Formats: sequence, C-alpha cells, structure tokens
Amino acid sequence: MNLAKDALHVLQTVAPTIARATLGPFGGLAATAISAILGTPPADEAAASAALLNATPDQLLALKKAENDFQLQMKSLGISEDKLVYDDIANARARQVAVRDNTPAVLAYGITIGFFGTLGFMLWNGKPAVGGDALLVMLGSLGTAWAGVVSFYFGSSLGSAKKDTDLAAAAVK
Repeated sequence: MNLAKDALHVLQTVAPTIARATLGPFGGLAATAISAILGTPPADEAAASAALLNATPDQLLALKKAENDFQLQMKSLGISEDKLVYDDIANARARQVAVRDNTPAVLAYGITIGFFGTLGFMLWNGKPAVGGDALLVMLGSLGTAWAGVVSFYFGSSLGSAKKDTDLAAAAVK
C-alpha cells in the first residue's frame, strides 16, 4: 500500500482543485490549507497522508469547504482551474525545449510500440491462459500512458471534457 498515493486519491475525490494545485506552483498554499484542517505540520507529507486517510467526516467537510474557498480565491486572482492543468503541460513542454532531452521522445515511442504491440498480440492471439490478467492490466496502463503521450505532444482533451460536463449540467436543467 502506497500511503501518499492513497492519500492523494482521497484528496482528489474530496478536493480535486486543491489536489491539482499541490503538484503545481500553488503547492505551498494548498499544503498549508490541508495541514491546517488536518492539524499536521505543513512540511510533513507522511503525517498529512496518514491524517488524510484517517480523516473524520468533519475534516472531510472542512476540506470540501476549503476546496470551494480555494476555487473562489483562484477566480478572484484570475486563475482558472483549467489554467493549472494547462500550465503544468506547458511547463513540461518548455522544459523539453530548453533541455533538449530525448528521454520523453524515447518513452513516447516505447509506450506507443508497447501499447499497439500488446493490443495487436491480444487481438491475434486472445488472452493467454497464463498471465492473461496481468497482460490486461499492462494493456490498460499502457493505454493510459499513451493518452498522456498524445496529450503532451498534441494537446489535452480538457476542453472536450469541460464541454461534456457543461452539456450534462445543461441537460439536467
């Protein structure tokens, strides 16, 4: 069990904007808000992770309120939730241009070959009796990674996801 990963999953469920902000330039602000609610030192990630996994309903409610307050604060500063995601992608691309490291390209080719190679194997041969479930997990992971590669090189589908959310909200009305 990965404590930090499980805690991040809880945070993404309760307060997705704050969770996204923890990984970007507003990480300090987000960490301070989280630690104040959970009663942990801001710099102690392990304590915050443990506290988040054992959070009381009142603490989860306080996190949800902090999420709403954080969104309002970001709006008042002129920063949209989408901007946090786009800035993260732009920073990765800018790093690639500045450093001229070929590692992302090598990984992109490897992921693409691995994904389509595994998919082709499964289409022609079916799911093997031994190790077939592990192969399905690998195919799913490679598919997710390949989506990240496409997003990095060709742009994100965040606008499309937002459009779907807006249409669903309009349909409910």
